[in-house]
Amino acid sequence: MKKIIIIAVVIIAIATGAYFIFFNSSKDKKDGIKLVDVKKGNIVQKALAIGRLDPLQEIQVKSKISGIVKQLHVEIGDKVKAGDPLMTIAPNPTPIEFAEAKRGVELCQNDFDNALKVFQRNEEMFKKNLISAQDFEINRTELAQYELKLQLAKERLELLQKGVTPDGRNENTIVSPIDGTVLERLVSEGDPVVPLTSYQAGTPLLTLAPMEQIVFKGTVDEIDVGKLKDGMAADIKIGALPNDKLKGRLLRISPKARKQDNTTLFDIEITIDSSGANVLRAGYSANAEIVISKRDSVLVIPERLVTFAGDSSKVEIQDSTGKIESKPIKVGLSDGLNIEITEGLALGDKIVERPPKEIK
Repeated sequence: MKKIIIIAVVIIAIATGAYFIFFNSSKDKKDGIKLVDVKKGNIVQKALAIGRLDPLQEIQVKSKISGIVKQLHVEIGDKVKAGDPLMTIAPNPTPIEFAEAKRGVELCQNDFDNALKVFQRNEEMFKKNLISAQDFEINRTELAQYELKLQLAKERLELLQKGVTPDGRNENTIVSPIDGTVLERLVSEGDPVVPLTSYQAGTPLLTLAPMEQIVFKGTVDEIDVGKLKDGMAADIKIGALPNDKLKGRLLRISPKARKQDNTTLFDIEITIDSSGANVLRAGYSANAEIVISKRDSVLVIPERLVTFAGDSSKVEIQDSTGKIESKPIKVGLSDGLNIEITEGLALGDKIVERPPKEIK
């Protein structure tokens, strides 16, 4: 009889437990509750930069003389070496430029003549030990400077007259200052050319760049810029090459922000390690993900399951009996989707995910 009673009690207990588990499970399903396991994974925190590919250095070519574009020697896309002819300018100085050049020669000649007289007088005084060697050397240097100014003034005048300097240099032939590629041609044959001087910018003729030095130039939000350091690794995705991802390193961070559509942004540059078989072109739109920090094989859960309140954070867990309770945790790195758990949870723990509340 006693044995029958014990068996009956056990059966009732099992049935009761099964009922509560079934009831809670049914209730959870009815409430739309899901359970998410605590897993191990990798967390990579990144900063997104939006920009484009550009040469590290671009050079605008300008003329030293005014005139008309007589002949073009290159076209867009041509590769050139330093010293290669780019175009020829037919000198066509204005009356004012010509008068200024003549007046410049006269003034420089007068300055040189005066300096020469002073030098000759001081030379005689030096021979008689009336001035020091140091003072005499200073006077010699001043004379050389006036002589150089006179030479430059004469060269400018002859350049305006003939397009050729006294020593035979054809300054009316514009040559490439670097090895590179012609990116832009900004003038055509017959166009007027204003020279580059100390008081005017001059007419841009061509844009050149060494295309083997392509970099990513873009912007990052002020939220991320404080976490960035030169040399950080980056993955670059180019719109025109959707199947390829390039590796790079953060080269430069602007010390000054700029405003764009009420957003504070900082300019950055990223070097590209290797383009592989890809041909990179200036102006390609691109995005870059800069790796700020990384954690491998750590406990992770979706960040949406964490409730943050001030400096504390918590989740809801379900124990082995099906009971749901709140549990405080400590978190680490986040990638915006998943977050690292540093304390409070173990591998395999069940985290409760409630359905979003309906907006009525």
